[in-house]
Amino acid sequence: MSNSGPDRLYLDDLHVGQRFRSASQRIGEDEIKAFAAQFDPQPFHLDEAAARETLFKGLAASGWHTAAVTMRLNVETGLPLAGGLVGAGGEISWPAPTRPGDSLHVESEVVELIPSRSKPDRGIAVVMMRTINQRDEVVQILKAKLMVSRRPIGRH
Repeated sequence: MSNSGPDRLYLDDLHVGQRFRSASQRIGEDEIKAFAAQFDPQPFHLDEAAARETLFKGLAASGWHTAAVTMRLNVETGLPLAGGLVGAGGEISWPAPTRPGDSLHVESEVVELIPSRSKPDRGIAVVMMRTINQRDEVVQILKAKLMVSRRPIGRH
């Protein structure tokens, strides 16, 4: 997917309260275990029997796996920003675990727009992203500061 073109949005196209919704992605048990084996090898992400003995009471995806899925969903179908999704910071929480078989989608809302005073070609969009499963449970909240280009002069 291209990060430029007529369907991409610049800082000038955004407004506070604007909302976006991504497509959904199903998370399988094998995918949870493979991600955990490579990036977060803890028992509650790798082994169902061991996970039952933890505070999760069953296999749960790594929060970082949920974050990675959130990123992919937003890049491919969620936030159509010109120049891509360039992070400049944020706050993340995982109020509920992602489980095998969950189908996740991301609902994003622009909560603040901050044009740069020193770099007039860009600014910051603060976006609240909620990753939600098929039971309408929020499994991740990310308040992201995204660097967004201003519309080039002469392009409407």
